[in-house]
Amino acid sequence: MRVVRPLVARRTWQRWSHMVVGGALLMPYWFLAIALAPLLPVNQAVTLVLALLVLPMAATFVTGLVPTVRLLEGSLARELLKGPAAALVPGSARSWESRARAGAWFSLHLAVGVVISGLSLAVPPFALVTVLAPVVTWDAEFMEAWGWQAGWNQWIAPLVGVASMAVLLPLIVGAGSLLSRLAPWFLGPSAAERLAEAEARAVRLAERNRLARELHDSVGHALSVVTLQAGAAGRVLDADPAFAREALGAIEESARAALEDLDHVLGLLREDPSRPAPQATLEDLGRLLEQMRIAGVKLDAEVDPGVEHVPAAVSREAYRIVQEGLTNALRHAGKVPVRLRLAVEGERLEMEMSNPAGAPRDDGAGPSLTGVGGGRGLGGVRERVTVLRGEMTAGPEGGVWRFRVSLPLRSGT
Repeated sequence: MRVVRPLVARRTWQRWSHMVVGGALLMPYWFLAIALAPLLPVNQAVTLVLALLVLPMAATFVTGLVPTVRLLEGSLARELLKGPAAALVPGSARSWESRARAGAWFSLHLAVGVVISGLSLAVPPFALVTVLAPVVTWDAEFMEAWGWQAGWNQWIAPLVGVASMAVLLPLIVGAGSLLSRLAPWFLGPSAAERLAEAEARAVRLAERNRLARELHDSVGHALSVVTLQAGAAGRVLDADPAFAREALGAIEESARAALEDLDHVLGLLREDPSRPAPQATLEDLGRLLEQMRIAGVKLDAEVDPGVEHVPAAVSREAYRIVQEGLTNALRHAGKVPVRLRLAVEGERLEMEMSNPAGAPRDDGAGPSLTGVGGGRGLGGVRERVTVLRGEMTAGPEGGVWRFRVSLPLRSGT
């Protein structure tokens, strides 16, 4: 059964059609070589070799140097050869090394194709005639042409016919499998192309991570704050209408800012350049701190006025880091006292945030500022700090969860 299965598999005959296409493509080169070879000043034997082998193969190799040939051959191999060739990503050749491999593949494809095509045309009729030889008379002229006289025992003929098919079919299977295995090497990307693709993939991954951080920090912060502000407003709606109105106003502002950030991120995903990037910086820190206080966080903030003048790139990332730290304090520790210190010291921006470690939330859950063991928020902060070549520490210290970040104001400092 294992011997028969490849012979009836669809893949085998798809590969056979791939080779037949190669045989058909070689015909124009062959005809041209047959026409030109006799014009060369060489003897008849050399002319025959030139016409049947050297000139056609040289011409196919030169054709394969055309960049588009790799694209076409890659598409054909992926669709018909299957197997390892199915992983090919068709593309035009971008270097001479890729062109040379594509030229060699084109010559190989056409050479194997013409052999398989020729055998496919000749062997089945030969096998049919020889198998029927003992029971028919119309084969006498054919048999005599091969030197088989009428007096020979023709019972041998069917065995020859069956043997010829027994050789052809495995040859088709083996040639197709070999081409499928070789295609990725000849038509696959070069080392330089793989490096370029890896770099492009890294850029895309970094951009996706950046967008994920933006959504997590901005929208996650807004939802956390809005949830607590709405709860606070509901509890004091009758007792303190003024505070309730202030909380509702803060909810509206937080939701609008989150919507702007979300609109920007969606614009980036759609590659829409008209979407302006959110520009929240440390200059907007006062509004952020006020929102946290309205949400019920007991916030003790010491912010050096000089932080508003740090470079824009550092200011934007520092704002997001403070936002994430406060959001985590609110989400994981609840309405506990949080102390924030932010100052410029020399050529670095120093940030420290702390709250009681293991402080329970109002609902009895949640451990600390950034959560025991860290979470996605802490990981996002670490990514931001790493990009800016800064330093970060986070962990419990004497009953207090302390979170420190140090960012250089300029590269190389």
